[in-house]
Amino acid sequence: MYEKFYGLNGKPFSLSPDPNFYFASRGHQRVLSYLRYGIHQGEGFVVVTGEIGAGKTTLIKTLVNELSGDTDFVIGQIASTQLEASDLAESVALAFGVSNEGLSRSQIFNRLQGYLTQRRLEGKRALLIVDEAQNMPYSTLEELRMLTNHQVGDRQMLQACLVGQGELRARLQEKRMEQLRQRAVAFCHLGPMTQDETQGYIKHRLQRVGWEGRPELHQDALDCIYSETQGIPRRINTLADRIFLVAYLEEREAVDDDLVNEVARELAEEQPRASDQGDHAFATEQEMMSPQNGELMEQRLAAVEERMGLLEKLLDCRSLAKVLIQSLQRT
Repeated sequence: MYEKFYGLNGKPFSLSPDPNFYFASRGHQRVLSYLRYGIHQGEGFVVVTGEIGAGKTTLIKTLVNELSGDTDFVIGQIASTQLEASDLAESVALAFGVSNEGLSRSQIFNRLQGYLTQRRLEGKRALLIVDEAQNMPYSTLEELRMLTNHQVGDRQMLQACLVGQGELRARLQEKRMEQLRQRAVAFCHLGPMTQDETQGYIKHRLQRVGWEGRPELHQDALDCIYSETQGIPRRINTLADRIFLVAYLEEREAVDDDLVNEVARELAEEQPRASDQGDHAFATEQEMMSPQNGELMEQRLAAVEERMGLLEKLLDCRSLAKVLIQSLQRT
């Protein structure tokens, strides 16, 4: 909506993970280096954890883009949503494009084994990426460990990369996970960005879509965005996108801290507060999606719909005003 007004060629603050917008903060570069190291070891597990919205998925997509040009790799990806151990082989087979329709679990397992063995004999390496791995039951994690135990000669047939929230790191520290933990060749955690990195992140995303200084971003506004988001990329995108929308609707040529504070308050009114854990404008996804907050979520959706209706009316009025002005100018 605001892209054309400010001369941008795309949406700079989308919530969808996009490796084209990858920003090399110190933390992201460190984790990416650990990933590269661990994967090129060709064995064991690589574990990546991070806060909600820290950019884990974008990081993984950046890595996959790198590896996609390497013909030595075949990559499968699954998202773990309470995946049971009995369903693991089928999910992994589907991730690698191995047909298993109408087969029993043992047949699926044998076909997957055959596929992985053949790839290894061809000199290729199979990498399985498991997103949201904190949701995996213990039995499924153990089944995955057993699946990666199989070898062709002295080479591991399947390497796994586990990606998840902080709970995954805590679970892997438990005694029952000792065998899997010992096989982790790289273990890294992605935290928030610094204040300077947050400023660089915002400008980087804008420059990727052709930003040439419109609207101008005041330093106090950038400082305020960091204060509100604490350097979490998804929070930054949510806040910045709304800031640019409001700036467009008000035809502003500059963004200052007053506008940031105003938008942050609006967002805070549209979603549950982060209870007593902190008084900022962003509740965590877990809090927002909990059953206890169902009524609050409905209220938030109603508020958003009401705002969208007002925005549509405002846009209609602006369009009508432009038509009337053009008509008066012709006369």
